[in-house]
Amino acid sequence: MPDSTKNATLSIDGNSWDLPIYSPTAGPDVIDIRKLYAQAGVFTYDPGYTSTASCDSTITFIDGDKGELLHRGYPIDQLASKSHYLEVCYLLLYGELPSAQQLETFEGTITRHTMLHEQMVNFFRGFRRDAHPMAIMVGVVGAMSAFYHDSTDISDPHQREIASHRLIAKMPTIAAWAYKYSVGQPFVYPRNDLSYAANFLHMCFAVPAEEYVVDPILARAMDRIFTLHADHEQNASTSTVRLASSSGANPFACIAAGIACLWGPAHGGANQACLEMLKEIGSPERIPEFIARAKDKNDPFRLMGFGHRVYKNFDPRAKVMKQSADEVLDLMGIENNPVLATAKELEKQALADPYFTEKKLFPNVDFYSGIILEAMGFPTSMFTPIFALSRTVGWVSQWKEMLNDPQNKIGRPRQLYLGNTARDYSDIETR
Repeated sequence: MPDSTKNATLSIDGNSWDLPIYSPTAGPDVIDIRKLYAQAGVFTYDPGYTSTASCDSTITFIDGDKGELLHRGYPIDQLASKSHYLEVCYLLLYGELPSAQQLETFEGTITRHTMLHEQMVNFFRGFRRDAHPMAIMVGVVGAMSAFYHDSTDISDPHQREIASHRLIAKMPTIAAWAYKYSVGQPFVYPRNDLSYAANFLHMCFAVPAEEYVVDPILARAMDRIFTLHADHEQNASTSTVRLASSSGANPFACIAAGIACLWGPAHGGANQACLEMLKEIGSPERIPEFIARAKDKNDPFRLMGFGHRVYKNFDPRAKVMKQSADEVLDLMGIENNPVLATAKELEKQALADPYFTEKKLFPNVDFYSGIILEAMGFPTSMFTPIFALSRTVGWVSQWKEMLNDPQNKIGRPRQLYLGNTARDYSDIETR
């Protein structure tokens, strides 16, 4: 925590208290209210914590007005175009870009941890075939603590390191096997000769009956999806991981909690909602009708995949994702796919309409990622599991940072109580 050079004064009923103000390296100043209740006997009220900093962090910074996303200071567009996912994982975990030797060692470590304990196959087979892949992921990731006892002691830095590597390495296998189970196909084991993204695609789409070669364009697009979703500051799922971690829970339980939070349609399900909207539109000819509905304040219809709660300008991740979308659509073809054809035309018409551009309702990362995943052949039920797989390194990095924070304490939000005051119990005969 930096030293405070100025204070804010809070006055209540003639009494005043000075509250320290801290200046970050980027972003708005922060008023320290940790001693407010002890000194003034009042709490602050901030539903959703949208004006409250829950921690200090050095990992990710977002400037929504500028449309800026930085990982350890590096702009996301540079990382997505010049780097690759495992290099970004190293950056998030350790704070600096790796040397060639460090990257080779890290990639080798992750590759050697991709297999799951063979008994975990039984967990998948215990679910119904129509179980949502996210339900399977929550259960299997939580169960990892029952199999990997040598990496659950959060007080041991070495065990924390092993747990971090295991989670990043095994999450693609868990997600791919959840998909394979849902479609009734045999599990495909990871291969050490493939890249992280290519290995995931191979585990999803290969079958034992024939050879499957991952197209490098699809592998690169998948890698970009992973990279662009790797971390996003203190969002709902990351805050959930931190809150679970604050109790001293093991790392697998904390990440399972993050996956459960991400499952919500307001968080990780946005790209699925976007594809469902495109299917509702049905064909490019109907786009003007739905654009008109989106402009009508009395119509509940909204264009999913446009605009962003944090970014008040163009989503910086969307610029890179659009490039991948164009490459994938050119490779896979959109002529025979009405959903993809509708998406391309909707993007074109919305960007040409002053209503959307003036309100800065640009296509966001969810719009393009959904298009790419649809073109690759993933069902919408797999969109959020792929998001969870991508975000695992962010959750793990935030978890590690929190455990090393000397100010770490168990989370305990306060409340504005509006219920009944104390009253005496009445016997059932008199009610």
